[in-house]
Amino acid sequence: MKTTKIAVIGVTGFVGQTMLQVLNERHINGEYFLFASQNHAGEKLIINGEEYIIETLTTTRVAEIKADYALFAAGADVAREWVPRFVAAGTTVIDNSSFFRMQPEVPLVVPEINLSSIGESKLIANPNCSTIGAVVALAPLDRVYKIKRIVYSTYQAISGAGRNPSFKYSIVNNVLPDIDVRMPDGNTKEENKMIKETRKILGRNEIEISATAVRVPVANCHCVAINVEFYHRPDLVRVKQILSQAPSVVYCDDYAVPTQVSGHDEVYVGRVRLDASHRNTINLWTVSDNLRKGAATNAIQIMESLLA
Repeated sequence: MKTTKIAVIGVTGFVGQTMLQVLNERHINGEYFLFASQNHAGEKLIINGEEYIIETLTTTRVAEIKADYALFAAGADVAREWVPRFVAAGTTVIDNSSFFRMQPEVPLVVPEINLSSIGESKLIANPNCSTIGAVVALAPLDRVYKIKRIVYSTYQAISGAGRNPSFKYSIVNNVLPDIDVRMPDGNTKEENKMIKETRKILGRNEIEISATAVRVPVANCHCVAINVEFYHRPDLVRVKQILSQAPSVVYCDDYAVPTQVSGHDEVYVGRVRLDASHRNTINLWTVSDNLRKGAATNAIQIMESLLA
């Protein structure tokens, strides 16, 4: 039987390390090729009991290994340069960076929602961590009631900013409503990611969406307060039933918090209630591990579906 060759790019960052953890947990068999910056070349890591040496990317090496799959956990600059080289070598790439997400021909995938959008594509984009946590809860409701408008307010953990984050103000005892660069429309890049990615994943470009993204002094797990208006009047009992049965959702009669959810792959949903101020509208609260379901696990679930 042919051994599946799997390359992981960016193995020393938060998401890369989480990818290795999830690959070990899920016992995904294959021959692995691990890549990181020159600073980490020669270091050793264990996957499924096998020892692998970290390498640096070279065009020759990419062509030589002919990986079946490449999981990218590096930034947009690395993705821009190296993803096309892997694709040219015949590799199916699942990229966690933002670089390819909004390119029309690149599927933006959450397995519970739109696996069929992959088709024959050799390049698949992994969505933003906050977007994933929100749409896993929203998609099953959209199928029943059809979403008209969404208002997102995020509470995003420090781990989402990488290993050595730099903030305009101290994050200690603070909240910072300013994630990523400011765009000409007044939104931050993070806010626009949530808006555009939600529409693409749900296949609903007409949904009206507003977002405010906020960094909070929490180690891990992103929370999103969501106000969502539907075209059809939601029944609260039915809404809770839909969420209770939705894949990868843990419905909470009360609510969940980051310390409960960290280390889990599900999206926890609570504080579900009608919005008395606006017709056909509900409020809900989501919590998800931004390094796992928000990044590493989602990418690996995509690969698992293709392997299957």
